Amino acid sequence: MSMKSAALACAVLLAGANVRAETIYLTAARMVDPVAGKVVADPAVVITDDRVTAVGAAASLPVPDRARRIDLAGRTILPGLIDMHTHITSRADMHGYRALSVSVPAESISGVANAAKTLQAGFTTLRNVGAPGFADVALRDSINSGETVGPRLFVSGPLIGATGGHCDENLLPESYHAVGDGVADGPDAVRRMVRRNHKYGADLIKLCATGGVLSKGDSVGAQQMTYEEMKAAVDEAHMLGLKVAAHAHGVAGINDAIRAGVDTIEHASLADEESMRLAKARGAVFDMDIYNDDFILSEGPKMGMLPESIAKERAIGRQQRETFRRAVKAGVTMTFGTDAGVYPHGDNARQFAKMVEWGMTPMQAIQAATSTAAHVLGPLGDNLGAIAPGKYADIIAVDGDPTSDVSRLEHVDFVMKAGMVYRQDGKPVAR
Repeated sequence: MSMKSAALACAVLLAGANVRAETIYLTAARMVDPVAGKVVADPAVVITDDRVTAVGAAASLPVPDRARRIDLAGRTILPGLIDMHTHITSRADMHGYRALSVSVPAESISGVANAAKTLQAGFTTLRNVGAPGFADVALRDSINSGETVGPRLFVSGPLIGATGGHCDENLLPESYHAVGDGVADGPDAVRRMVRRNHKYGADLIKLCATGGVLSKGDSVGAQQMTYEEMKAAVDEAHMLGLKVAAHAHGVAGINDAIRAGVDTIEHASLADEESMRLAKARGAVFDMDIYNDDFILSEGPKMGMLPESIAKERAIGRQQRETFRRAVKAGVTMTFGTDAGVYPHGDNARQFAKMVEWGMTPMQAIQAATSTAAHVLGPLGDNLGAIAPGKYADIIAVDGDPTSDVSRLEHVDFVMKAGMVYRQDGKPVAR
């Protein structure tokens, strides 16, 4: 047998080993349908292998032959949650100068632990927007192969930004020659960096359009990439079939990023009326991490965050929440993104209550983390964001009705991803 034939035979055997032939009949007290924006009483869901195959009323949807029954009595089911802004390989206790001690292999190991925690919290899909050394690509591939357990990941690889900017390494003096692994200056260099990230497995591109809270030596709202640089990145990424997210706090960077064609604005802290008009006209989406302020101000110094970072957060945190309220009223499309990694992974759902406090209804907040997020992911999200025939069987459950009390999403009782149960009766299921 040739090496090629042997490899093919091995692949067939491995594929066969992963084939599941199981039908599940799942019932609950209620189901949140984010697409329709309503709660359905007494639902039943039929799941075959990794997909939903039928949804209906329990009284009228028959139980298939030999189906395994899961009865989530008294609970509400809803689609697996999607966090559109995470740093899955980062640790919340390794900020500032502490971060210099963390290697890429160490980040990769942390990513495995963080992914398991996040899945147990009911987040079955993450968009990871920044990790060094393509550690998030490796983690994504490990999860997809079944080697490790975690949410479905869509990843950006290294952040792309300007010399000395939010995405550079600014903690060390010049003699160390430390440079962030996504630094690029000028349109041509930015294009090359987009191509490199695509080459090594990125699902999307992340730009740093402005300064940031946790970066040393920059102004949080100052623009750092030119329009021409961002336009080059967007044109190249879109040509390659990749969407583009832009870290942008300040209004000039936000507006130039939208004009350049980016798909999502991360943070959007100082967005003005023009920003919102542009976003609506051009289809850009705001992805705003409004829980973070509480953690940074209360726990940041203990986590190693620099005094200048705490000062920047004090200056911008309340403004970001006010911007969030105005964006909701203006009708800007908004997704659920938390910046997990700044705070501990697994606490992602704490943001729901903040989104409701600052202007969304509970249903709007849930939609931001389900159907809207899936739509914004584009083709990557085609099979996500709803409990409906043909979608992946990503289903979570909580006690009570989260459309009445959205904080119930902080206590997920049941987690299914692609038809496999990872949490039941409030406890992890060994895999």
